Amino acid sequence: MSLPRVPALSSSSPESSNDVLAHVYIVSRHVAPEEKTEVAPGNPLPLIPASAPRLAVLDNGENPLPAEHSEGESGTDSRESLFGEPGPAKVKKPPQPAWKQLVTGWKGFSQLEIADTYASPEHLSKAKLRTELSRTGQFNEYLRWKISGRFDYDAAYDLSDFYPGAVRRDQRQQFFIRENYLDISAGNFDFRLGRQHVIWGEMVGLFFADVVSAKDMREFVLPSFDIIRIPQWALRAEYSKNDLHAEVLWIPVPTLDESGKPGADFYPGPLRGVANYLPEDRSGRNVAHSNYGLRLSQLKNGWDVSAFYYHSLDASPTFYRVSAFTEPPIFQPRHDRIDQFGATLAKDFGSIVLKGETVYTDGRQFNTIRPTAINGLVKQNTLDYVLGVDVSLPAEARLNLQFFQRVYFNHDPDIIPRRLESGASILLAGKVWQKMEAQALLIHSLNRSDWMLRPRLSWNFQRNWRWALGADIFGGPPSGLFGRFDQSDRVYTELRYSF
Repeated sequence: MSLPRVPALSSSSPESSNDVLAHVYIVSRHVAPEEKTEVAPGNPLPLIPASAPRLAVLDNGENPLPAEHSEGESGTDSRESLFGEPGPAKVKKPPQPAWKQLVTGWKGFSQLEIADTYASPEHLSKAKLRTELSRTGQFNEYLRWKISGRFDYDAAYDLSDFYPGAVRRDQRQQFFIRENYLDISAGNFDFRLGRQHVIWGEMVGLFFADVVSAKDMREFVLPSFDIIRIPQWALRAEYSKNDLHAEVLWIPVPTLDESGKPGADFYPGPLRGVANYLPEDRSGRNVAHSNYGLRLSQLKNGWDVSAFYYHSLDASPTFYRVSAFTEPPIFQPRHDRIDQFGATLAKDFGSIVLKGETVYTDGRQFNTIRPTAINGLVKQNTLDYVLGVDVSLPAEARLNLQFFQRVYFNHDPDIIPRRLESGASILLAGKVWQKMEAQALLIHSLNRSDWMLRPRLSWNFQRNWRWALGADIFGGPPSGLFGRFDQSDRVYTELRYSF
């Protein structure tokens, strides 16, 4: 049986009790200086109006703050610091020479991650060192820039021959070009040119309206958001006036998801272990088939709402069956053109914050068990939506609840998902002792016994240092989103230094 296409999931392992919750509110909304608000522990994070300039954030959560900060709340540069527009009483300092900016003021993190997969056969599945550096600067009051990169090395693939050679070569080491762009300010217009994150929506643990981001899915949804997301080479133009914000995006050559190689713990192909796979076809990545989109946002009566359209080469692969009668079957991952229409909303009700997102997708194909289907696929237009509430609790604790559903239009009875596929998630996080925080995230299908549980304990034992222990546990049938990884249960530890 083939596996269904399901809603993409994102990281659910924030770095502190506030991290997941900060993700819900701060990514695609950024605050101008006069809108910033200090948040007392245990109080809900403030909503940020759509009118705030988006390009005023240089980091987008990529570089963690020192340990005493919530790492999900990315350092937000104000419009003043970004474009040099101080108020009348402030004196503007001239920028440093470009050469001096390049050699001073670097920031980033270095993180050691060790994981052991305890399901039979037990094996060391990760011994990775991640190091990321970034630097921001300005040429003048209208031009700012950012450069950043990350290098990952995983010794597990040198210490063991458990994985196939293709997997070891793919995941042993990699240098990532992160955000590298130029910002230009021109009155009510802002422009960003270069490799950048474009984040149009965000919920706890799942991707819905965040349709632009490519993702590194070689560890499924387990790393944090800043690790999973892959920047796009893009030109973005934004217009802000009063409570209205408009955004136009062009991606000439799209960046696609990293899905790994067959034999990896979290390779997404159908019929895991009983199928063969050809190399991924990425031939659609060219200027003739560019991605483009439009997004409009407005704040009205406390409701922050947005709507968007995005035409793209699907970042996640579709698995084409290239041989119908061979045993085992042969599949090839390819990328189709799709169109997506979506909307987001957010509203602060004091100690409770409501968020919602919805996306209609046209053109995506899904695997079917019907042998006569061309390429083993059928086209199914879908509607995904999610509603979530975040509740501030006593003793610096937080509770997040979400309900999500996918609707298949003209549902084909030979695909595994039902016409309505529903699920829910619950996150409970809080401080248990001084600088020690605990959290647990459960995501569960409501159609079948398919689930993922992620308990985690983290300790900010010194300034800029954090140590964490956790587990990633999967359950359910092999045809389910989580159940197919039932033999990939693991325990892990992380040691992170931020600077």
